[in-house]
Amino acid sequence: MIISASRRTDIPAFYSEWFMNRVRAGYCQVPNPLNTKQVSRVSLDPAEVEAIIFWSKNPAPLLPHLDELDKRGFHYYFQYTLNNYPSSLEPNVPSFERRIETFKELSSIVGALRVVWRYDPVIISNITDFHFHKERFLWTAEELRGSTKRVMISVVDYYKKTEARLSKLEKEEGLHFERDNISSPLLPDLLKSFYEIAKDNGIEIFTCAEETNFSPLGIPPGKCIDDGILMQIQPRSIQYKKDPYQRESCLCSVSKDIGVNNTCMHGCPYCYSTTSLEVAQRRYCEHNPSSPILWGKTEPPTEPRHVSQPQQRLF
Repeated sequence: MIISASRRTDIPAFYSEWFMNRVRAGYCQVPNPLNTKQVSRVSLDPAEVEAIIFWSKNPAPLLPHLDELDKRGFHYYFQYTLNNYPSSLEPNVPSFERRIETFKELSSIVGALRVVWRYDPVIISNITDFHFHKERFLWTAEELRGSTKRVMISVVDYYKKTEARLSKLEKEEGLHFERDNISSPLLPDLLKSFYEIAKDNGIEIFTCAEETNFSPLGIPPGKCIDDGILMQIQPRSIQYKKDPYQRESCLCSVSKDIGVNNTCMHGCPYCYSTTSLEVAQRRYCEHNPSSPILWGKTEPPTEPRHVSQPQQRLF
């Protein structure tokens, strides 16, 4: 079983204490995102966990615990998002410079293969235009040269909740977001520049869950939960099986996500898994690091079982 920690919330940034408590207990409980009254018990026994994939914009709080994870026999890697967006789009993340340093520190501990850079999602607006992305992608790639081997990119999807929050920003702050990014004649040029920049800095580049195939531009479809990476970082043979609970264009291997929607405190208005920052703040305050469940009502102990549920990408 592969553990996703987590597409739904930033566990390393906000719930590292809870996660380590669950690792020591050997299990956690996870509510069904479509029906929180249904709770499954998920084993965190190293003998049953093939790998852990961490998704984060700020994994610094988890770094002191990596040695313990190693000693317990866990295999893992990170999907680390670095966009360098204005504060209106990323209001509660640490400074970009600080996150760059955390990225480099993490890479020095676990190795460049195990820290995947996410430039995700690409949002085109009047304050983040095509020039903005070329400039920021170049600067970040040069900073991360030698600290990562891979970058994942995707163009923002305007889901209903994302559309509502970004429309609110347009009304309140005078921003304008380009909805039809895929059809823009400028997008191929931007992606070609991403490819060249990544190549120049020794970084492979892939798309994440894009319906459009950008392979002709040098950017093939990729897997965020990648059996290929996993087989390089741990001795077990990983049999690839596409996760049927993800979108058709998502190529990720099957995993069990242990996060809970509406618990991330970053407050990014483009987030796919947070409907309301106010709800997230309330749930964060209600969170108990000693509870078997990140947020919600616990269930009586049962035998560990893996129940796949629909997941959404947060990072």
